[in-house]
Formats: sequence, structure tokens, C-alpha cells
Amino acid sequence: MARYGMVIDMRTCVGCQACMVACATENQTPFWSDKFRTHVEDKEKGVYPDVQRILLPRLCMHCENTPCLSACPTGATSITKDGIVLVNYDRCIGCYACCIACPYDARYAYESEDVDTEKELYGDLSTHGVPHVDKCTFCEHRIEQHREPACVTTCPTHTRIFGDLDERSSAVHKLAASGKATALNQGLGTSPKVFYIPS
Repeated sequence: MARYGMVIDMRTCVGCQACMVACATENQTPFWSDKFRTHVEDKEKGVYPDVQRILLPRLCMHCENTPCLSACPTGATSITKDGIVLVNYDRCIGCYACCIACPYDARYAYESEDVDTEKELYGDLSTHGVPHVDKCTFCEHRIEQHREPACVTTCPTHTRIFGDLDERSSAVHKLAASGKATALNQGLGTSPKVFYIPS
């Protein structure tokens, strides 16, 4: 059994947003409402004249200690045996308790207007049939086909490294175990499975 995770190398991200486009195309996220499962934050660090631009790719952290799971009153949020946090669209009642509980702001509302627009754009290929809360799934449907998430395969600078955190020979395990890559906000106690190599 795998324990999937990701390392993001902030030293190589160029802010091209190819990850956002790939994810939106693959998962039919409501880009028309400016909502994305993954996005790249453009930040500034420091004080003039020592100012640095920081590009911070963000997505669901697929936490092991998952606050969104315990906040969900209907069981719509679940964790697979491989540690991927998912949302069952049919069980989600849109109460947004999970959105409030998530300390990483990784969830958003897929509203009825978004469902209608998706149907117009994708027709019979639409995958979001009802309003719900949406989030990154590590492209679980691609993993089942032994493929990497869309954001990983499309990144031109190989900023995102994906794999089994328990597989000692995997690049993601080696980076996470080396201490080069660390989780954001470690003090929150959520045990995220997305790690960052700082720029």
C-alpha cells in the first residue's frame, strides 16, 4: 500500500501556471469563476533594498491528521488507503465546515452556477454533476492508471515531484527524509504530505 505525497521545489518554479491550466483541464475546475485546485501564489519577501520574489505553488496538503475530515458532518470527506483525501460529491451538503476547518485554504465551493457552466462547456463529459465542495485529489483517477497527477507531468521545470513517501527508492521519499523538503506550518499538527524545498 502506497502513501502518496509531493515535494515542491520552490527553487525551480518560474510561475508559468502550467500546473493550473493542466489541473483545470484534467479536472474541470471552475476557472471561469477563478477557482482552482492548485494555484501559484506570487509573494514578496524582505524589505527594500533586500526584496525577493517568492513563487509558492499551493494545493491540498492531503494531511494525515485531517481537520476537514473530522469537521464534515455527512462523511463526504474520506481518506483512501493510499492517504489521498477525497470528497464524495453526492454526500456533500455544501455546509462548508471543511473549508473553515482547512488551515491551508485548499477547498472551494463548486456552486450550482459552476455546474451549469461546466455542462455547457463539457456536455456529456462533465464530471461535477451537483454542487459540492471541491479540492485537489492528486488526480486519483490518473494514479489508478499508473500516471502522475496532471500538474506534475506538465511542469516544464520539474518543480513538482510525486510518489510514494514510504518507497525508499522514490525521489519524493528521499527528499522528504533528507530534511531538504519540509511541510508548511508544521506547528499545526496536521502532518501534511506535501513538502517544500525553499528557494
